[in-house]
Amino acid sequence: MEHYFIIIVSAALVNNFVLSRFLGLCPFIGVSKKMDSALGMGMAVIFVLTLASIITYLLNKYLLIPNNIVFLRTVTFILVIATLVQLVEMFIQKVSPPLYQALGIYLPLITTNCAVLGAALINIKEDFNLLESAINGVGAGIGFTLALFIMSGIRERLELANIPKSFKGAPIAFITAGLLSLIFLCFKGILGE
Repeated sequence: MEHYFIIIVSAALVNNFVLSRFLGLCPFIGVSKKMDSALGMGMAVIFVLTLASIITYLLNKYLLIPNNIVFLRTVTFILVIATLVQLVEMFIQKVSPPLYQALGIYLPLITTNCAVLGAALINIKEDFNLLESAINGVGAGIGFTLALFIMSGIRERLELANIPKSFKGAPIAFITAGLLSLIFLCFKGILGE
């Protein structure tokens, strides 16, 4: 049980995909303007990351490796991710049209979100089994959501702050992301990785 806890904490905090590995920056910067849209995007990413981790593990183990076609791994994984994102997009559009509108172009961009592909490839690199892959996917999604939620809270406050004109918008967002990244870097020292 402790092993699984370490995987989830490592994926969420120590090796956070956005703030430590610098994967998935496009939706991170794009959707982090409002807390409610950040939370909606985070939930969608958790779902996609978890399912993608499970499905890509199964495809890799039972299709690609036995048939000696591992060179198709990246293409196969991208197809799986694109399919999952389409399902999530249709579900959100049906269940919550305001959230669908708030996420806009960033929802389909989960398909090209390198954090999702990165999680699938890291699961293979770390030689995780099915349960460990799923837990790593959940942890990575939680870490993405945490980073997105923290960033959106800061950016909402920055809208009210007296910031020099040249720093408004993307510049202050990237400076804030850099500072958050330094904070998350402390988890590596604390947890000894």
